[in-house]
Amino acid sequence: MIAICFNFTENRKESFFIMELKVGLTGRADALVTSDKTAAACGSGSLPVFGTPFLLALMEEATCNSLEGRLEDGRSSVGVSMEVQHSAASPVGIKIWAESELTKIDGKMLTFTVTAYDEAGVIGTASITRCIIRSESFVARCNAKLTSSK
Repeated sequence: MIAICFNFTENRKESFFIMELKVGLTGRADALVTSDKTAAACGSGSLPVFGTPFLLALMEEATCNSLEGRLEDGRSSVGVSMEVQHSAASPVGIKIWAESELTKIDGKMLTFTVTAYDEAGVIGTASITRCIIRSESFVARCNAKLTSSK
């Protein structure tokens, strides 16, 4: 499937992005639980187990990996919605990984289903939606906050 989205400005149709994406694309991200990736280390809890913020980051990395090389130059994606279940704790020293699958394309919005594992089984699931953006203009708008907030 070729996804094309248009930006309508002053009654002109301007191509916003063109890319080749299809439902079913997959991605994967791998990590090792270390003491700096624990709930205690990031303040999301007090225990020396894999922290939920790091689980979400691993899951997002898997979705990004599924898009690697598939977006036009100057384009990227940003996470806009996440629904995460962290269902099992993982100790320091265990290998973990997340596997993503693109399940829905709605213009520039991409929805992924993600499952994360450690060596003992499933540790979490998520639905993550990412939005295709123009990298340069996105960063410029973000950085403009520095001057407009003063």
